[in-house]
Amino acid sequence: MKNTGARAGKETVQLYIHDVISSSTRPVKDLKGFKQIELQAGECQIVSFEITSEDLKFYNHELEYVCEPGEFEVMIGPNSRDVISASFVYN
Repeated sequence: MKNTGARAGKETVQLYIHDVISSSTRPVKDLKGFKQIELQAGECQIVSFEITSEDLKFYNHELEYVCEPGEFEVMIGPNSRDVISASFVYN
């Protein structure tokens, strides 16, 4: 994240995950975490999140809390609209 303004400020960085193919209907953007950072004018900061299998779990049709293997899309940004995305495969 970069503060392009002339003043210091705070920014909330949000992490969303989307299960591309699932046995149940899942949210397109499921908020899984956020961090609030402070940036000085012109400052740039790298923000990272650790994604675990717990972040990928959901309740299936049998009400079991499961993590299914497959492709996941990760989206990070200041809000749900302005995100940068990448994907990974969980086995």
